[in-house]
Amino acid sequence: MGRPTDDETASRPATASRPAVASQHATASGRPTAPGVPPQVAEMSQLLPDGLVVADDQGVIRLVNTRAAEILGLDGQALVGRPVRVGLPLRDSDGRSWWDVADPWTTLHVVTGHREKLLWTESGAEVLITARYARTERTGPVHRVLMSVRDAKARQRAEQDHAALISTIAHELRSPLTSVKGFSATLLRRWDRFTDEQKRFMIETIETDADRVTRLITELLDVSRIDAGRLDVRSQPVDLGAMARRHVERLGASGTPKERFLIETDPDLPEVWADPDRINQILSNLLENAVRHGAGTVRLTIMSDVSPMVDGAAVVVTVSDEGIGVPDEHLPLVFNRFWHGARRGSTGLGLYIVRGLVEAHGGRIQVGRAPSGGAQFRFTLPSGAPEHLS
Repeated sequence: MGRPTDDETASRPATASRPAVASQHATASGRPTAPGVPPQVAEMSQLLPDGLVVADDQGVIRLVNTRAAEILGLDGQALVGRPVRVGLPLRDSDGRSWWDVADPWTTLHVVTGHREKLLWTESGAEVLITARYARTERTGPVHRVLMSVRDAKARQRAEQDHAALISTIAHELRSPLTSVKGFSATLLRRWDRFTDEQKRFMIETIETDADRVTRLITELLDVSRIDAGRLDVRSQPVDLGAMARRHVERLGASGTPKERFLIETDPDLPEVWADPDRINQILSNLLENAVRHGAGTVRLTIMSDVSPMVDGAAVVVTVSDEGIGVPDEHLPLVFNRFWHGARRGSTGLGLYIVRGLVEAHGGRIQVGRAPSGGAQFRFTLPSGAPEHLS
């Protein structure tokens, strides 16, 4: 059989070349794509952190990237070529079909898509969908519907955190406010029946509980500022050794034996610029935490060092105790919001705020096990004046 002439080749049906064309609809990874989606686009969609679903002008699914299939819990390859209403049934909070409500293919031409919306899949999973309607002409029909698919678990965690925050606030406010209300009402109605010593006790209790409420409000404000990145730091030269001694004096005055504290300070500490109110807040939280949850001697050391944690010369402050310490499996959780460990009795916000305050100064904080076996908190602060004053 001879070689075909050019005329015979030209007249031969194009079906012989279709396998080559069909092979162009496979990505470099071997994943098939539907006609109308360039392989390069399909391949790039696999690099997206969010899911991507593309439907054509007939409402047929043309592309489902791997992330979208994972979030939806469906076989992405099986979805390609199916009507989007059938392959991807989505419902809103009222149980209505989202495709019937939005209907991208018959909507007004001024509608270009919709913002992120919480929808439910057929299996009941929550997903966040953002859509963009693509048109070849400004007033023409919808040519493509591109849907960004995001996992709603992050939103669920945020809602759970908000619920936990509300529950914590309610719990922490109830006790002191009940005490304030009870003692103040009792004093108003039965003032003459109590001795001066009894009156003093009730008024001191009211003051203590009012301080608890004030501290809780301050913590909540600090948390909101830390989360928003709006924590103000007013730096000035501070004497860390003097601050530490004042805190020990205060704890001693409140009933903790002063012999329980041991302060070690480097005599040649470099100058440190920091916000004194914020540093006091850090030291107060760490020392009170050691007294409340630790045992034995509470050791506080302030030393100079060259720390890679702050990329240069630094002052290193360490607070440790001789208690049971923090279990190794809990160490990564210590600075999370609402972490309480094995013991309750606090909001669980203190150490989260401490980390935010230290980082706002350009420092770092770590937690580990002290040589004595208890917990050891170690934070660093850059030494020297701020750059704008150097």
